[in-house]
Amino acid sequence: MSAKDYYEKDFYKELGVTKTSSSAEIKKAYRKLARDLHPDKNPGNQLAEDKFKAVSEAYDVLSDDAKRKEYDEARSLMGTGAFRGFPGGAAPGGGGGGTANFDINDIFRQAGAGGAGGGAGGFGDLFGGLFNRSTAGGTRQQQPRAQRGADLETEVRISFADAVTGVAVPLGIAERTTCPTCHGIGAKPGTSPRECPVCKGTGLTTRNQGSFAFSEPCSNCHGTGSVIDDPCPTCHGERTVVHNRRLTTRIPAGVSDGQRIKLAGKGEPGPGGGPAGDLYVVVHVSGHELFGRSGDNLTLTVPVTFPELALGTTLTVPTLKSSVSLRVPAGTSNGRKFRVKGAGVQRKDIVGDLIVTVEVAVPQRLTAKAEEALEAFAKAQSADPREAITRALQGRNGAPAAGAAAGGS
Repeated sequence: MSAKDYYEKDFYKELGVTKTSSSAEIKKAYRKLARDLHPDKNPGNQLAEDKFKAVSEAYDVLSDDAKRKEYDEARSLMGTGAFRGFPGGAAPGGGGGGTANFDINDIFRQAGAGGAGGGAGGFGDLFGGLFNRSTAGGTRQQQPRAQRGADLETEVRISFADAVTGVAVPLGIAERTTCPTCHGIGAKPGTSPRECPVCKGTGLTTRNQGSFAFSEPCSNCHGTGSVIDDPCPTCHGERTVVHNRRLTTRIPAGVSDGQRIKLAGKGEPGPGGGPAGDLYVVVHVSGHELFGRSGDNLTLTVPVTFPELALGTTLTVPTLKSSVSLRVPAGTSNGRKFRVKGAGVQRKDIVGDLIVTVEVAVPQRLTAKAEEALEAFAKAQSADPREAITRALQGRNGAPAAGAAAGGS
Protein backbone atom coordinates (compact mmCIF):
# COMPACT_ATOMS: atom_id res chain seq x y z
CA MET A 1 0.00 0.00 0.00
CA SER A 2 1.64 3.26 -1.12
CA ALA A 3 1.54 6.64 0.57
CA LYS A 4 -0.56 7.92 -2.30
CA ASP A 5 -3.09 5.14 -1.79
CA TYR A 6 -3.48 5.99 1.88
CA TYR A 7 -3.67 9.69 1.10
CA GLU A 8 -6.22 9.54 -1.72
CA LYS A 9 -8.20 6.31 -1.32
CA ASP A 10 -11.32 6.55 0.85
CA PHE A 11 -11.78 3.18 2.54
CA TYR A 12 -14.92 4.41 4.32
CA LYS A 13 -16.55 5.26 0.99
CA GLU A 14 -15.46 1.88 -0.38
CA LEU A 15 -17.53 0.14 2.32
CA GLY A 16 -20.37 2.67 2.23
CA VAL A 17 -19.84 3.81 5.83
CA THR A 18 -18.71 7.03 7.52
CA LYS A 19 -15.64 7.89 9.57
CA THR A 20 -17.78 7.81 12.73
CA SER A 21 -19.20 4.35 12.00
CA SER A 22 -18.70 1.77 14.74
CA SER A 23 -16.76 -1.46 14.28
CA ALA A 24 -20.05 -3.36 14.21
CA GLU A 25 -21.43 -1.13 11.44
CA ILE A 26 -18.25 -1.54 9.40
CA LYS A 27 -18.36 -5.31 9.85
CA LYS A 28 -22.03 -5.44 8.80
CA ALA A 29 -21.37 -3.38 5.66
CA TYR A 30 -18.39 -5.53 4.70
CA ARG A 31 -20.26 -8.81 5.20
CA LYS A 32 -23.06 -7.67 2.88
CA LEU A 33 -20.67 -6.48 0.16
CA ALA A 34 -18.43 -9.55 0.44
CA ARG A 35 -21.44 -11.84 0.15
CA ASP A 36 -22.75 -10.04 -2.96
CA LEU A 37 -19.34 -9.72 -4.65
CA HIS A 38 -17.84 -13.10 -3.75
CA PRO A 39 -16.10 -14.75 -6.75
CA ASP A 40 -18.12 -17.94 -6.23
CA LYS A 41 -21.31 -15.90 -6.70
CA ASN A 42 -19.95 -13.96 -9.71
CA PRO A 43 -17.90 -16.43 -11.79
CA GLY A 44 -16.04 -14.73 -14.63
CA ASN A 45 -17.10 -11.23 -13.53
CA GLN A 46 -13.83 -9.28 -13.37
CA LEU A 47 -15.55 -6.10 -12.17
CA ALA A 48 -17.08 -7.93 -9.21
CA GLU A 49 -13.73 -9.56 -8.42
CA ASP A 50 -11.93 -6.20 -8.46
CA LYS A 51 -14.60 -4.71 -6.22
CA PHE A 52 -14.31 -7.74 -3.90
CA LYS A 53 -10.57 -7.09 -3.61
CA ALA A 54 -11.18 -3.40 -2.91
CA VAL A 55 -13.71 -3.95 -0.11
CA SER A 56 -11.52 -6.67 1.38
CA GLU A 57 -8.56 -4.26 1.37
CA ALA A 58 -10.67 -1.55 3.00
CA TYR A 59 -12.01 -3.93 5.64
CA ASP A 60 -8.52 -5.20 6.42
CA VAL A 61 -7.56 -1.67 7.47
CA LEU A 62 -10.80 -0.46 9.09
CA SER A 63 -11.47 -3.68 11.04
CA ASP A 64 -8.14 -3.38 12.84
CA ASP A 65 -8.24 -0.63 15.48
CA ALA A 66 -4.50 0.08 15.21
CA LYS A 67 -4.49 0.20 11.39
CA ARG A 68 -7.64 2.34 11.36
CA LYS A 69 -6.08 4.84 13.76
CA GLU A 70 -2.91 5.07 11.67
CA TYR A 71 -4.95 5.46 8.49
CA ASP A 72 -7.10 8.27 9.98
CA GLU A 73 -4.07 10.07 11.38
CA ALA A 74 -2.17 9.86 8.10
CA ARG A 75 -5.09 11.19 6.04
CA SER A 76 -5.68 14.00 8.52
CA LEU A 77 -1.99 14.90 8.73
CA MET A 78 -1.30 14.85 5.01
CA GLY A 79 -4.65 16.30 3.98
CA THR A 80 -4.20 19.45 6.07
CA GLY A 81 -0.70 20.12 4.69
CA ALA A 82 0.82 19.96 8.16
CA PHE A 83 4.33 19.69 6.67
CA ARG A 84 4.10 22.74 4.43
CA GLY A 85 6.23 24.97 6.61
CA PHE A 86 7.91 25.37 10.00
CA PRO A 87 8.40 28.28 12.44
CA GLY A 88 10.85 30.88 11.20
CA GLY A 89 10.11 30.09 7.57
CA ALA A 90 13.00 27.66 7.19
CA ALA A 91 12.51 24.13 6.03
CA PRO A 92 14.16 21.48 8.18
CA GLY A 93 17.65 20.74 7.02
CA GLY A 94 17.61 23.77 4.71
CA GLY A 95 19.41 27.09 4.77
CA GLY A 96 17.71 30.42 5.16
CA GLY A 97 15.14 29.93 2.39
CA GLY A 98 11.69 29.13 3.75
CA THR A 99 10.42 27.79 0.43
CA ALA A 100 13.05 25.13 -0.18
CA ASN A 101 11.72 21.63 -0.75
CA PHE A 102 12.61 18.98 1.76
CA ASP A 103 12.20 15.21 2.00
CA ILE A 104 9.73 14.03 4.61
CA ASN A 105 12.14 11.20 5.39
CA ASP A 106 14.38 13.88 6.97
CA ILE A 107 11.66 14.27 9.57
CA PHE A 108 11.70 10.52 10.15
CA ARG A 109 15.46 10.56 10.56
CA GLN A 110 15.26 13.42 13.06
CA ALA A 111 12.52 11.66 14.96
CA GLY A 112 14.58 8.48 15.09
CA ALA A 113 17.59 10.45 16.35
CA GLY A 114 15.67 11.62 19.40
CA GLY A 115 14.34 14.93 18.12
CA ALA A 116 10.86 16.27 18.69
CA GLY A 117 8.31 13.60 18.09
CA GLY A 118 10.96 10.88 18.18
CA GLY A 119 10.61 7.45 19.68
CA ALA A 120 7.44 5.39 19.85
CA GLY A 121 4.52 7.23 18.36
CA GLY A 122 6.68 9.57 16.23
CA PHE A 123 6.17 10.27 12.54
CA GLY A 124 8.58 7.50 11.61
CA ASP A 125 6.54 4.95 13.54
CA LEU A 126 3.30 6.20 12.03
CA PHE A 127 4.31 6.14 8.36
CA GLY A 128 6.62 3.17 8.74
CA GLY A 129 3.67 1.16 9.98
CA LEU A 130 1.42 2.37 7.20
CA PHE A 131 3.73 1.87 4.26
CA ASN A 132 5.54 -1.22 5.58
CA ARG A 133 9.04 0.14 5.17
CA SER A 134 11.76 1.13 7.57
CA THR A 135 12.36 4.81 8.22
CA ALA A 136 15.21 4.44 10.68
CA GLY A 137 18.60 5.73 9.61
CA GLY A 138 17.20 7.37 6.48
CA THR A 139 17.07 4.18 4.41
CA ARG A 140 14.61 4.16 1.54
CA GLN A 141 14.83 0.49 0.71
CA GLN A 142 11.74 -1.60 1.31
CA GLN A 143 12.32 -4.04 4.12
CA PRO A 144 10.41 -7.28 3.56
CA ARG A 145 9.00 -8.56 6.80
CA ALA A 146 6.70 -11.27 8.00
CA GLN A 147 3.12 -10.08 8.26
CA ARG A 148 -0.01 -11.66 9.66
CA GLY A 149 -2.33 -13.01 7.00
CA ALA A 150 -5.74 -11.47 6.37
CA ASP A 151 -8.81 -12.69 8.24
CA LEU A 152 -11.44 -14.39 6.12
CA GLU A 153 -15.16 -14.83 6.57
CA THR A 154 -17.58 -17.35 5.14
CA GLU A 155 -21.19 -18.35 5.75
CA VAL A 156 -22.93 -21.67 6.24
CA ARG A 157 -26.57 -22.66 6.65
CA ILE A 158 -27.56 -25.63 8.81
CA SER A 159 -30.84 -27.18 9.88
CA PHE A 160 -32.58 -26.49 13.18
CA ALA A 161 -31.84 -30.02 14.41
CA ASP A 162 -28.14 -29.75 13.50
CA ALA A 163 -27.90 -26.46 15.40
CA VAL A 164 -29.21 -28.21 18.51
CA THR A 165 -27.05 -31.33 18.28
CA GLY A 166 -23.97 -30.01 16.43
CA VAL A 167 -22.72 -31.05 13.00
CA ALA A 168 -19.58 -31.23 10.83
CA VAL A 169 -19.89 -29.07 7.70
CA PRO A 170 -17.68 -28.58 4.60
CA LEU A 171 -16.55 -25.02 3.87
CA GLY A 172 -15.38 -23.42 0.62
CA ILE A 173 -12.93 -20.53 1.14
CA ALA A 174 -11.79 -18.14 -1.61
CA GLU A 175 -8.34 -16.75 -0.81
CA ARG A 176 -5.31 -15.28 -2.56
CA THR A 177 -2.26 -17.54 -2.72
CA THR A 178 1.09 -17.51 -4.54
CA CYS A 179 0.68 -18.33 -8.24
CA PRO A 180 1.60 -22.00 -8.77
CA THR A 181 2.81 -21.36 -12.34
CA CYS A 182 5.35 -18.58 -11.77
CA HIS A 183 5.81 -19.19 -8.01
CA GLY A 184 5.14 -15.55 -7.21
CA ILE A 185 7.54 -14.02 -9.77
CA GLY A 186 4.76 -12.78 -12.04
CA ALA A 187 6.66 -13.52 -15.27
CA LYS A 188 6.03 -16.28 -17.79
CA PRO A 189 8.03 -19.43 -16.98
CA GLY A 190 11.44 -19.23 -18.67
CA THR A 191 11.52 -15.41 -18.47
CA SER A 192 12.41 -12.98 -15.70
CA PRO A 193 11.33 -9.47 -14.70
CA ARG A 194 13.73 -6.62 -15.54
CA GLU A 195 14.82 -3.71 -13.39
CA CYS A 196 12.36 -0.82 -13.37
CA PRO A 197 13.86 2.09 -15.39
CA VAL A 198 11.98 4.70 -13.33
CA CYS A 199 13.10 3.80 -9.81
CA LYS A 200 16.23 1.86 -10.85
CA GLY A 201 15.13 -1.18 -8.92
CA THR A 202 14.62 0.58 -5.57
CA GLY A 203 10.85 0.40 -5.76
CA LEU A 204 10.59 4.02 -4.56
CA THR A 205 10.24 7.43 -6.18
CA THR A 206 10.12 10.94 -4.71
CA ARG A 207 6.96 13.00 -5.07
CA ASN A 208 6.73 16.77 -4.42
CA GLN A 209 3.78 18.00 -2.40
CA GLY A 210 3.81 21.78 -2.05
CA SER A 211 6.92 22.73 -0.07
CA PHE A 212 7.96 19.22 0.81
CA ALA A 213 8.70 15.91 -0.86
CA PHE A 214 8.56 12.34 0.29
CA SER A 215 9.29 8.90 -1.07
CA GLU A 216 6.62 6.44 -2.03
CA PRO A 217 6.41 3.15 -3.92
CA CYS A 218 7.10 3.56 -7.61
CA SER A 219 3.91 3.79 -9.67
CA ASN A 220 5.58 2.19 -12.69
CA CYS A 221 6.49 -1.06 -10.94
CA HIS A 222 4.06 -0.76 -8.00
CA GLY A 223 6.92 -0.77 -5.55
CA THR A 224 8.40 -4.10 -6.65
CA GLY A 225 11.50 -2.62 -8.31
CA SER A 226 10.96 -4.72 -11.44
CA VAL A 227 8.91 -4.65 -14.63
CA ILE A 228 7.30 -7.72 -16.21
CA ASP A 229 7.39 -7.70 -20.02
CA ASP A 230 5.98 -11.21 -20.51
CA PRO A 231 3.38 -11.80 -17.76
CA CYS A 232 2.56 -15.22 -16.39
CA PRO A 233 -0.45 -16.66 -18.27
CA THR A 234 -2.02 -17.82 -15.03
CA CYS A 235 -1.83 -14.77 -12.76
CA HIS A 236 -1.28 -12.17 -15.54
CA GLY A 237 1.61 -10.65 -13.61
CA GLU A 238 -0.32 -10.29 -10.34
CA ARG A 239 1.91 -12.91 -8.66
CA THR A 240 -1.11 -14.29 -6.79
CA VAL A 241 -4.30 -16.08 -7.78
CA VAL A 242 -7.69 -16.66 -6.15
CA HIS A 243 -7.70 -20.18 -4.81
CA ASN A 244 -10.71 -22.09 -3.51
CA ARG A 245 -9.77 -24.02 -0.41
CA ARG A 246 -11.93 -26.75 1.09
CA LEU A 247 -11.99 -27.73 4.73
CA THR A 248 -14.37 -29.33 7.21
CA THR A 249 -15.18 -27.88 10.61
CA ARG A 250 -17.38 -28.88 13.52
CA ILE A 251 -20.30 -26.58 14.36
CA PRO A 252 -20.83 -27.01 18.12
CA ALA A 253 -24.18 -28.00 19.63
CA GLY A 254 -26.30 -25.06 20.69
CA VAL A 255 -25.12 -22.60 18.06
CA SER A 256 -27.61 -19.79 17.45
CA ASP A 257 -28.68 -18.07 14.24
CA GLY A 258 -26.19 -15.38 13.15
CA GLN A 259 -23.45 -16.55 15.53
CA ARG A 260 -19.82 -16.11 14.36
CA ILE A 261 -17.43 -18.96 15.06
CA LYS A 262 -13.71 -18.17 15.05
CA LEU A 263 -11.29 -20.71 13.59
CA ALA A 264 -7.86 -19.48 14.66
CA GLY A 265 -5.12 -19.72 12.05
CA LYS A 266 -7.45 -20.83 9.25
CA GLY A 267 -7.40 -17.52 7.35
CA GLU A 268 -5.03 -16.42 4.59
CA PRO A 269 -1.34 -17.38 4.94
CA GLY A 270 0.85 -14.54 6.19
CA PRO A 271 3.15 -12.81 3.66
CA GLY A 272 6.85 -13.31 4.29
CA GLY A 273 6.26 -16.39 6.39
CA GLY A 274 4.03 -14.58 8.89
CA PRO A 275 1.25 -16.29 10.84
CA ALA A 276 -2.02 -17.05 9.09
CA GLY A 277 -5.09 -14.95 9.81
CA ASP A 278 -8.29 -16.27 11.34
CA LEU A 279 -11.39 -17.63 9.64
CA TYR A 280 -14.82 -16.53 10.86
CA VAL A 281 -17.81 -18.72 10.07
CA VAL A 282 -21.21 -17.01 10.21
CA VAL A 283 -23.87 -19.65 10.95
CA HIS A 284 -27.43 -19.30 9.64
CA VAL A 285 -29.98 -21.65 11.19
CA SER A 286 -33.11 -22.65 9.25
CA GLY A 287 -36.44 -22.59 11.06
CA HIS A 288 -38.35 -25.72 12.16
CA GLU A 289 -41.95 -26.52 11.28
CA LEU A 290 -42.80 -27.47 14.88
CA PHE A 291 -40.15 -26.28 17.32
CA GLY A 292 -38.92 -22.88 18.38
CA ARG A 293 -36.03 -21.97 20.64
CA SER A 294 -35.51 -19.79 23.69
CA GLY A 295 -31.89 -19.93 24.81
CA ASP A 296 -31.12 -23.57 25.61
CA ASN A 297 -34.81 -24.48 25.82
CA LEU A 298 -36.90 -25.72 22.91
CA THR A 299 -40.51 -24.59 22.62
CA LEU A 300 -43.55 -26.37 21.22
CA THR A 301 -47.20 -25.28 20.99
CA VAL A 302 -49.76 -28.15 21.07
CA PRO A 303 -53.37 -27.48 19.97
CA VAL A 304 -56.01 -29.11 22.24
CA THR A 305 -59.80 -29.13 22.48
CA PHE A 306 -61.79 -27.51 25.27
CA PRO A 307 -63.05 -30.87 26.58
CA GLU A 308 -59.42 -32.08 26.84
CA LEU A 309 -58.55 -29.15 29.09
CA ALA A 310 -61.78 -29.36 31.06
CA LEU A 311 -61.79 -33.14 31.59
CA GLY A 312 -58.03 -33.79 31.46
CA THR A 313 -56.13 -35.94 28.99
CA THR A 314 -52.77 -37.52 28.13
CA LEU A 315 -50.97 -36.07 25.12
CA THR A 316 -48.18 -37.63 23.07
CA VAL A 317 -45.83 -34.80 22.09
CA PRO A 318 -42.74 -35.01 19.85
CA THR A 319 -39.19 -34.13 20.83
CA LEU A 320 -36.31 -33.67 18.40
CA LYS A 321 -35.19 -37.25 19.00
CA SER A 322 -38.40 -39.17 19.87
CA SER A 323 -41.66 -38.47 21.75
CA VAL A 324 -42.96 -38.29 25.33
CA SER A 325 -46.33 -38.67 27.10
CA LEU A 326 -47.63 -35.53 28.80
CA ARG A 327 -50.40 -35.65 31.40
CA VAL A 328 -52.79 -32.66 31.23
CA PRO A 329 -54.86 -32.48 34.46
CA ALA A 330 -58.58 -31.64 34.45
CA GLY A 331 -59.33 -27.93 34.63
CA THR A 332 -56.10 -26.87 32.90
CA SER A 333 -56.27 -23.27 31.71
CA ASN A 334 -55.60 -22.29 28.11
CA GLY A 335 -51.98 -21.29 27.46
CA ARG A 336 -50.52 -23.26 30.37
CA LYS A 337 -46.90 -24.34 29.94
CA PHE A 338 -45.49 -27.77 30.77
CA ARG A 339 -41.78 -28.57 31.11
CA VAL A 340 -40.19 -31.74 29.75
CA LYS A 341 -36.83 -32.03 31.50
CA GLY A 342 -33.70 -32.63 29.41
CA ALA A 343 -35.41 -32.49 26.01
CA GLY A 344 -33.82 -29.21 24.93
CA VAL A 345 -30.33 -28.17 23.76
CA GLN A 346 -27.52 -30.31 25.15
CA ARG A 347 -24.00 -28.85 25.11
CA LYS A 348 -21.15 -29.55 27.48
CA ASP A 349 -22.49 -29.05 31.03
CA ILE A 350 -25.74 -27.37 29.95
CA VAL A 351 -28.94 -29.31 29.24
CA GLY A 352 -32.07 -27.40 28.24
CA ASP A 353 -35.73 -28.44 28.50
CA LEU A 354 -38.72 -28.64 26.18
CA ILE A 355 -41.43 -26.10 27.06
CA VAL A 356 -44.86 -27.26 25.85
CA THR A 357 -47.71 -24.74 25.65
CA VAL A 358 -51.29 -26.03 25.31
CA GLU A 359 -53.69 -23.83 23.37
CA VAL A 360 -57.37 -24.42 22.62
CA ALA A 361 -58.06 -24.86 18.92
CA VAL A 362 -61.40 -23.14 18.20
CA PRO A 363 -63.17 -24.73 15.22
CA GLN A 364 -64.02 -22.34 12.40
CA ARG A 365 -67.16 -24.29 11.46
CA LEU A 366 -69.54 -26.45 13.49
CA THR A 367 -71.90 -29.19 12.40
CA ALA A 368 -75.52 -28.85 13.46
CA LYS A 369 -75.08 -31.62 16.02
CA ALA A 370 -71.96 -30.00 17.50
CA GLU A 371 -73.67 -26.61 17.67
CA GLU A 372 -76.65 -28.12 19.45
CA ALA A 373 -74.38 -29.86 21.94
CA LEU A 374 -72.51 -26.62 22.69
CA GLU A 375 -75.74 -24.71 23.24
CA ALA A 376 -76.88 -27.40 25.65
CA PHE A 377 -73.53 -27.17 27.47
CA ALA A 378 -73.83 -23.37 27.74
CA LYS A 379 -77.28 -23.68 29.34
CA ALA A 380 -76.09 -26.37 31.69
CA GLN A 381 -73.02 -24.37 32.75
CA SER A 382 -74.17 -22.25 35.67
CA ALA A 383 -70.79 -20.71 36.60
CA ASP A 384 -70.04 -17.26 35.17
CA PRO A 385 -66.46 -17.26 33.76
CA ARG A 386 -66.52 -13.43 33.87
CA GLU A 387 -67.82 -13.02 37.42
CA ALA A 388 -65.35 -10.32 38.42
CA ILE A 389 -66.01 -8.32 35.24
CA THR A 390 -69.77 -8.69 35.72
CA ARG A 391 -69.53 -7.29 39.26
CA ALA A 392 -67.44 -4.37 38.04
CA LEU A 393 -69.91 -3.52 35.31
CA GLN A 394 -72.86 -3.68 37.73
CA GLY A 395 -71.09 -1.34 40.13
CA ARG A 396 -70.24 1.04 37.31
CA ASN A 397 -73.87 1.15 36.17
CA GLY A 398 -74.87 2.56 39.55
CA ALA A 399 -72.03 5.06 39.70
CA PRO A 400 -73.41 7.74 37.33
CA ALA A 401 -76.44 8.41 39.51
CA ALA A 402 -74.31 8.80 42.57
CA GLY A 403 -71.92 11.02 40.66
CA ALA A 404 -74.75 13.25 39.41
CA ALA A 405 -76.10 13.66 42.93
CA ALA A 406 -72.65 14.53 44.18
CA GLY A 407 -72.13 17.06 41.39
CA GLY A 408 -75.52 18.77 42.07
CA SER A 409 -75.04 19.25 45.79
